[in-house]
Amino acid sequence: MQKLEVFGANKLKGQIKISGSKNASLPILAASILSNKKIVLKNLPNVRDIETMLTLLKSLGSKIRFNKNKIIIDNSKQKKKFASYNLVKTMRAGILVLGPLLAKYNSAKVSLPGGCAIGTRPIDIHLKALSKLGVKYKIDQGYVIAKAIKGLKGNKIKFPKISVGATENLIIAASHAKGTTELSNCAIEPEIKDLVNFLNQMGCNIKWISKRKIRIIGVSETKEINYSVMFDRIEAGTYLVAAALTEGNLKIVNITPEIMQTEINILKKIGSKIITKKNELTIIGNKKIKSMKIKTAPYPGFPTDLQAQIMVLLCKANKSSTIKEDIFENRFMHVAELNRMGAKILTNGNKAVIEGNTNFAPAELMATDLRASVSLVLAALIAKGKSVINRIYHLDRGYENIEKKLKKVGAKIKRVS
Repeated sequence: MQKLEVFGANKLKGQIKISGSKNASLPILAASILSNKKIVLKNLPNVRDIETMLTLLKSLGSKIRFNKNKIIIDNSKQKKKFASYNLVKTMRAGILVLGPLLAKYNSAKVSLPGGCAIGTRPIDIHLKALSKLGVKYKIDQGYVIAKAIKGLKGNKIKFPKISVGATENLIIAASHAKGTTELSNCAIEPEIKDLVNFLNQMGCNIKWISKRKIRIIGVSETKEINYSVMFDRIEAGTYLVAAALTEGNLKIVNITPEIMQTEINILKKIGSKIITKKNELTIIGNKKIKSMKIKTAPYPGFPTDLQAQIMVLLCKANKSSTIKEDIFENRFMHVAELNRMGAKILTNGNKAVIEGNTNFAPAELMATDLRASVSLVLAALIAKGKSVINRIYHLDRGYENIEKKLKKVGAKIKRVS
């Protein structure tokens, strides 16, 4: 099994190009099922979750060709509507094929999703919303078996809570339903805006009518499309934290800084200097790191996917800090490993108190989920000595060439078997 060896502590200096967004690519790939026309996608990240989704599409009958830095999807012979547990078990985004399969075939059998063990993440919000489009469903032996005998029909749906996955599934399904659908209390993450842009360019009729409300007029025809996926703001945020931690000087390119305004403002308050330009920014870390109170929230709030990373930075703050995790109930699994490295973090329910002034010591470490694993890499970057991070398959689900990118800007890091 592969692991990472990290030798701290070096200041990171240089330039990092950010990959395409995993969290935007997955729903876009799921939505491609709707179309039997040629779809060309660029800027997909080379990470395990994308490989899994492409394998899932192939299992459904999609033909996928790779051509340099793009993929070409042909669904003209795609007929299957069964997403097996073996393909969905490692990736919660597998449930996103449910909406397009129902829209296309009026029936589907999709395994309940897996992914990181960071919370329950029930799909009842997806299912209850789909039932308002005319779907009848049951859960049997770990599978959702769903039918819309008369096809999907538009409706007015208000989500009981903000859910990224449910918003995506319903946007995709409703885009091919008969009539008009209005979705309210929607998630508004940039990745959802990217999905909407993709679908509209494919011939769908989706319009934002207020901040969290979408009107979708169902269509039956699609067009050929050539689309470039947005940048990965979580990857960008991770490298921003790495620069702040190591008192580094990094230029982050291939991004849209205004999408990351919340993260940029927090890093500035913590003490980093950040200069933004159109498609890039430069961050210069400060030796003095200020304490903060942070809580995770749906976009435009601070992202839960950067909570573990910012916690490592706050371990170096001058006073104690607090983080309140308001998205997932089991997302402090990195705390035990950080404490083994010398951090002093106490958790109580969804709140963590971080003492600050930590001098991280190297250690052998165990990754528990995608973002927890990268927080251990960050801590290892500033621990004097050699740390070993095990179970890095979690890391490979969401970070493209992380050790190569870090090595290029001065980190001593290598992958070993």
